[in-house]
Amino acid sequence: MRHFGHLPPDVRSELFHCEPQEFTSNSPTRTLSVALGATLYSPATRASLADDVIKQAGRGVVSMVLCLEDSIDDREVEGAEQNLVRQFADLAARTDRNEPPLLFIRVRTPGQITDLVRRLGEDIRLLSGFVLPKFTEETGVPFLEALTAAEAACGRRLFAMPVLESPQLLHLETRTETLYGIARTVDKYRERVLALRLGVTDFCSAYGLRRSPDMTAYDVRIVASVIADVINVLGRADGTGFTVTGPVWEYFRHSERMFKPLLRQSPFVPEAVDLRQSLIQHDMDGLLREIELDRTNGLQGKTCIHPSHVLPVHALNVVSHEEWSDAVDILHEDRSGGGVLRSAYTNKMNEVKPHRAWAERTLRRAEVFGVAREETGFVELLAACVPA
Repeated sequence: MRHFGHLPPDVRSELFHCEPQEFTSNSPTRTLSVALGATLYSPATRASLADDVIKQAGRGVVSMVLCLEDSIDDREVEGAEQNLVRQFADLAARTDRNEPPLLFIRVRTPGQITDLVRRLGEDIRLLSGFVLPKFTEETGVPFLEALTAAEAACGRRLFAMPVLESPQLLHLETRTETLYGIARTVDKYRERVLALRLGVTDFCSAYGLRRSPDMTAYDVRIVASVIADVINVLGRADGTGFTVTGPVWEYFRHSERMFKPLLRQSPFVPEAVDLRQSLIQHDMDGLLREIELDRTNGLQGKTCIHPSHVLPVHALNVVSHEEWSDAVDILHEDRSGGGVLRSAYTNKMNEVKPHRAWAERTLRRAEVFGVAREETGFVELLAACVPA
């Protein structure tokens, strides 16, 4: 697998100063946690699930969640489990040579983990792990114990991706202790926790809220305060933190707009004007802004519920040539003692010690998403990925 691997080699060469590197499901945890990118969710009830996985992989998707939880009716769970087992068998028969995306199953109960691993049999080789809903210290431990048992039974590394979405985390009087409890739990199982995911829809639900396509998660103040606290406790850059992924963007069709579009015209050269208009018509300008705010606030990747969201997430995760130049300068071996230097682009000062953690994170992102050429921006990346 590699990001933008669905593009022809000559197109990648034109776009990238350093191309994205290949990775597999057996790559180091630190690599995979960044490589998740846009994680596409799909209900486990879909009869065409194996076809969907193969089709989306051909369009650049590298991680998917097959959901047995909120995306399906309570009465459909048993049938969805049976469908998953059939679809994995179908997929296994069709992917002998090409590795599928990183696949995760979102379960409802700890018992589903051990049961599904048993029922999948040899097809477990296609599974990278499980998504654990409404995760707290109290509810999370049974899930992680079940994951440990399932891993031992199948002899394969299985990751956990806890979803932080419980009311205890949202409510002010219980937030601090809930966060510390989550921190204790995931630290104990650190080698199995690939990333922490944010359930912003559930946060909004607790107060009867829903953001419009003109608003990002960060415009909903109560949600923004939770994201900040999660990063404060669980996203630190001192070696104790975890990858925390960006929240879902709910919209994928045009709806009546109240505010002006968020996309400036200037980045879109005349031949890309139609692309800008298409993004606005499909409510993608809000998504693009939220992706930028995700990264600014310490989140990586994003939960996606529609294939059209994947390419914008990946395009905005490519490291710009300017970012790469700054990161390389900061981490140069001759500057291990610290100091301040003018950037190669002569538009900022780089402080070696304060900016070191940012530079290290940037180069990890560059490894899996690549470094754009100096003249390449997200518009060019998006335009190259959109079918003519």
